[in-house]
Amino acid sequence: MQHPVIVGTGPLSPADVVAVARSGATVELHPDASAAMAASRAVVDALVDDGTPHYGVSTGFGALATKHIPLEQRTQLQRSLIRSHAASSGTEVDREVVRGLMLNRLSTLATGRTGVRPVVATTYAALLNAGITPVIGEYGSLGCSGDLAPLSHVALALMGEGDVRDARGRLVPAAEALATAGITPVELREKEGLALINGTDGMLGMLVLAASDLHLLLATADLAAAMSVEGLLGTDAVFAEDLHALRPHPGQVASAAGIRALLDGSPLIAEQLTSATGRHRFTRVQDAYSLRCAPQVHGAARATLAHAESVAAIELGSAIDNPVITPDGRIESNGNFHGAPVGYVLDFLAIAVADVASMSERRTDRFLDRARSHGLNPFLAHDPGVDSGHMIAQYTQAGIVSELKRLGQPASVDSIPSSAMQEDHVSMGWAAGLKLRRAIDGLTRVLAIEILTAARGLDMRDGGLQGWKDPSTGADAPGSSPTLRSSAPISAVRSRLRQDVAGPGTDRYLAPEIEAARLLVADGSLLAAAQAELPASAG
Repeated sequence: MQHPVIVGTGPLSPADVVAVARSGATVELHPDASAAMAASRAVVDALVDDGTPHYGVSTGFGALATKHIPLEQRTQLQRSLIRSHAASSGTEVDREVVRGLMLNRLSTLATGRTGVRPVVATTYAALLNAGITPVIGEYGSLGCSGDLAPLSHVALALMGEGDVRDARGRLVPAAEALATAGITPVELREKEGLALINGTDGMLGMLVLAASDLHLLLATADLAAAMSVEGLLGTDAVFAEDLHALRPHPGQVASAAGIRALLDGSPLIAEQLTSATGRHRFTRVQDAYSLRCAPQVHGAARATLAHAESVAAIELGSAIDNPVITPDGRIESNGNFHGAPVGYVLDFLAIAVADVASMSERRTDRFLDRARSHGLNPFLAHDPGVDSGHMIAQYTQAGIVSELKRLGQPASVDSIPSSAMQEDHVSMGWAAGLKLRRAIDGLTRVLAIEILTAARGLDMRDGGLQGWKDPSTGADAPGSSPTLRSSAPISAVRSRLRQDVAGPGTDRYLAPEIEAARLLVADGSLLAAAQAELPASAG
């Protein structure tokens, strides 16, 4: 059982966000958070009837900030703000995105810089712990003032209004879900509606989840590249440590070391050398860029990820609201809700994802071209002409890569003025986050097809189906146990893949095999199989 994530006045960790958003971990508010919220709420309460306009306390919002709101209408002001701003549309966003958004907002409330009463935060935490997930459409946030519409749907549920998914995933009215969970809806008071919706919490959650996914996928990209180098009878000489020390970008060095370890001891690589001269038998002077330059591209993606994580770390430790209650008791307007820092790195990661996938597709294509595969059947077909092999799997991969290039076009360079030109420059960070999530799904599929293809090519070099299990029946395939000429890590990956996907043979229904490979990439099974065979120093 997972331990609850403690939410206090300090920063969350990325692991906290992943645990709550993706794994359903519960949350607890630290006592220091309750004390900080009570102190800042006292500041707001002191301003309620002092006669001076205070944004969000005694005025309207956005372009209506100059309108004074009488004391007796301020509860209605908060309700109206949330109801009107809960205006999203389109496909329902994933549960993990909503939970990540909710945790990040709760963390900002807990800093004591927003002026909400502690009951607002404790009720917010109760929604998370009950597994209640407000329904949010994909459209509605411009990323400034933060993720207004998405956060408003959560605030609406806090009020007992709107639609939610319960812990079982059923679509129910919020009032019903709260009643079932024993949660009393909150009647919002001055400043609280604004405090619930002014933040970059949704785009930040998507950034943290994407970073978690990319750590796995970039390591898997190294694995896929190593399998392709081996299967295409390439050389591992270009991954030598001293060569990469000449250009020591940390990500590049790490990627080269990973590929080098994955290929270490490969009989297929060794067969390309003569014992007398140490020279390659084949006549090509150099491998293609998609093989030779994998560490440079994968390493650049790692550097991009490291930068994105540095931005996320700062954001996770920030208190984002407008206005904010400062530690010395002032209430101040500001622009910290602007999503540019997060939007930029979301877009930057989408560019890196597209390039890693593009290189993967090029390696896959080499297996299928008889002129470049060094002795393999055209398209890795069992009986070329009668069979098509992996011809259309590469088409699928190419179609995904083409879309990833479109998704690599940045959202954050766009801006559409809103709120009667009061909000005249916006970040589009929410859109950048949704775009990146789709790109990561695409990269997962592209890498799965490369691994599926490389494994088929390696199997064909080793005698096809011999000794493999038939996944549909569990029976031994014809022939004796195969002698795999792969390195130990790659042999382990091939064996794990063959538990779910049959080896080479006549054409079969291919889509389920691609999906099986995708699942093994996404859950880390293939990478884990390889890493289990690596020395501790390389793992």
